This record gives sequence, structure tokens and C-alpha cells, in this order.
Amino acid sequence: MYKLPEDLESKYQFVTLASKRAEQLQTGALARVDVTGRKFTVVAQAEVAEGEVDVWEPATEEILEATDEEEE
Repeated sequence: MYKLPEDLESKYQFVTLASKRAEQLQTGALARVDVTGRKFTVVAQAEVAEGEVDVWEPATEEILEATDEEEE
């Protein structure tokens, strides 16, 4: 396991952020770090640990999605 970055509050947030980034890598996003591992999950964890991925707040996204649906 990688060291938890200071801008993340918990291991749960680290894992959630890495899983979202791994999904992006699987769909064709380019890696932001040079990692010898080929697995998307390993690359995503390295990116999060090095601070290459913006912090994602799932609660905020759910609020924004609900607001967008109400406007339509």
C-alpha cells in the first residue's frame, strides 16, 4: 500500500479515488506517472499517492447531479 497523501482524510478516500482513476485508465486515459506495473489499479494507486489526481468528493458529485436533473 502506498503512503496516504496529506490531502486525503482516510484510506477509504484513497481507495475510492484510485478506483475511479483505474476506471479512467481502463477506458483509455493516459497514465500520469511512470510505473513498471501494468495493472490499472497499481498505476492508479501510484498516481493518487504522488498527488497526480485531483481529490474527488462523491457527496458533492451526487448533489450536483441532483441539481442538474431538477433544472431539466
